[in-house]
Amino acid sequence: MTIVFSILGLLLLALIIVKVNLSIQFHKKIIELFALSKNISQQQFDKSQTDSLPKPVQRYFNYILKEEHSFISYVRIKHEGQFKAGLKKGWMNIKGEQYATTEKPGFIWKGTTAMFIAQDLYIADNGRLIVSLFSLINVVNAKGKQYNQGELLRWLGESILYPTNFLPSDKLKWFPIDDKTAKLTFNYKGLSLFFKITFNDIGEITEMETKRYMGVNNLETWVIKVSDYKELNKVLIPTRFEVLWRLEKGDFCYAKFDITEIEYDKPMKF
Repeated sequence: MTIVFSILGLLLLALIIVKVNLSIQFHKKIIELFALSKNISQQQFDKSQTDSLPKPVQRYFNYILKEEHSFISYVRIKHEGQFKAGLKKGWMNIKGEQYATTEKPGFIWKGTTAMFIAQDLYIADNGRLIVSLFSLINVVNAKGKQYNQGELLRWLGESILYPTNFLPSDKLKWFPIDDKTAKLTFNYKGLSLFFKITFNDIGEITEMETKRYMGVNNLETWVIKVSDYKELNKVLIPTRFEVLWRLEKGDFCYAKFDITEIEYDKPMKF
């Protein structure tokens, strides 16, 4: 019996050490992320910046941003929600913590469930997905051009949470489609990305659709649906997200997130 307790004690100690090490590594990545991107809060929103944009995009910025709103440089986010790990998997509860930068595209997200910890990240122009089972064993450690594309797309779509990042620039352009939709393009480091974005009558974005790699080889339609807009820290943002793959066999929703906390221009860990 003493031997059994000794083994259990060693296993518990090993688990604690692994969790502490993961936390330290995550913190280091946050520091690296923020260090790579400059503060751009001296820039301010002027409605004249939207004069040449498609009508629904003008409606969006007039509804979302107030005149002379400072450009957002850094973001930190917490959310709760549900997640599916596969097409035939069930829903599981998940809590997320995320950090993002705007001057240099980048983010890191950690999602924690009862079974695994997942990290999505785009740092120093490289995308990566890491999944650790029970905080012990890496069962996914994926990187490469498909993940560079996918993680940069995630960062771009989530600009709806830091909306000054949607303003036109040398990298980001808007093109008209009709009164309710517009096309957003973003060119960066050899990657040409786009979203077809749908707006409602009052100016809220309701849906963003693009093409993203599902795995390594399959380029599929990827959709972000947003709703429940609220003003948090003087920024009007959606607080409810549904993320799905629009496949031939139908829509497959795999993430339902509710924003619980968001702060701007605090480049440090929660």
